[in-house]
Amino acid sequence: MHILFCNWRDTRNPEGGGSEHYVETMARGLVERGHQVTIACARHDGAPDDEVVDGVRFVRRGSKLDIYVLTFLRLLTRRYGRVDLVVDVQNGLPFFTRWATRARVVVLVHHVHREQWPVVYPGLVGRVGWWIESRLAPRLYRRSRYVTVSAASKAELVELGVDRDRIRIVHNGNDPAPRVDVERSDVPRLVVLGRLVPHKQVEHAIDALVAVRRTHPGAVLDVVGSGWWDEQLHDYAREAGVSDAVVFHGHVDDTTKHALLAQAWIMLLPSLKEGWGIVVGEAGAHGTPTVAYASAGGTTESIDHKDSGLLVEDRDELVRATCDLVTDHEWRTFLGEGARTKAATFTWGASQAAFAAALDD
Repeated sequence: MHILFCNWRDTRNPEGGGSEHYVETMARGLVERGHQVTIACARHDGAPDDEVVDGVRFVRRGSKLDIYVLTFLRLLTRRYGRVDLVVDVQNGLPFFTRWATRARVVVLVHHVHREQWPVVYPGLVGRVGWWIESRLAPRLYRRSRYVTVSAASKAELVELGVDRDRIRIVHNGNDPAPRVDVERSDVPRLVVLGRLVPHKQVEHAIDALVAVRRTHPGAVLDVVGSGWWDEQLHDYAREAGVSDAVVFHGHVDDTTKHALLAQAWIMLLPSLKEGWGIVVGEAGAHGTPTVAYASAGGTTESIDHKDSGLLVEDRDELVRATCDLVTDHEWRTFLGEGARTKAATFTWGASQAAFAAALDD
């Protein structure tokens, strides 16, 4: 088959993240099974408009504002060629592909954005976005198969009216940890990894650093990732008096990312919402445990509370848990080994096979 993924970004985009990694890994798995795969996504300076990588064709057009319209029109006018199946990646908004093609459509949802809409787009825009996601999309795709990454996300889709039997769960996998030439840091190093946007709540990680430095003045927070909230986070660190101890690395290559994860004592994931939290497994592969919010959803499956990491309820509890882990070497080591074991149980090969089966079902 020719399978078209409609996704707003790709992994080479400075704002790309775990969901893009998932999409491209599934795409490669389909190529390995003999399918022709195209990913339609937004144009950016980091890559050409058209290229083939690992057998997957990338067609980059438009910006993050008009990618939905352009992709819809190109599909409607068959600019992608004959398409047998469409994977409509719904990151809040769908691509409305059901109206543009007679091919089968599968909807891929990492998580529901109920909490993000009012944070990222306060006011009318956020209310309209949530109406589209929660009311219009379930009706538009009422005969389509859904794929999501966790039981938590499946439950949310069911709440929106998607038939339970039409939803398949295909978890994220974990890449084997590459060998890196670094040791665990001698001083406490916290790390947060992800896009710098409001709903990732990196401010909470900065608050944790402030508390840790009361007893460990040499503690450092590594912030890995880029995004449009970057300047506000710099201001927040400066106002908190820890700008000298927060290292903003921006978008880094894979080797640098894993080196930072390997030397960290704890990874913090204060995100408002996560479908799974692929960074949990990336850190766990290096024996680095994660502290995250249970309310984020998918974290309750990517983290085994008090075995491979800690799940907390609010900012104050996240700060206390971080301080406790920093001061308790044995507890931190125990959780780190649990994180390593947990990470090894999820492989991309198994996820690719499950995703291909979901498309064939």
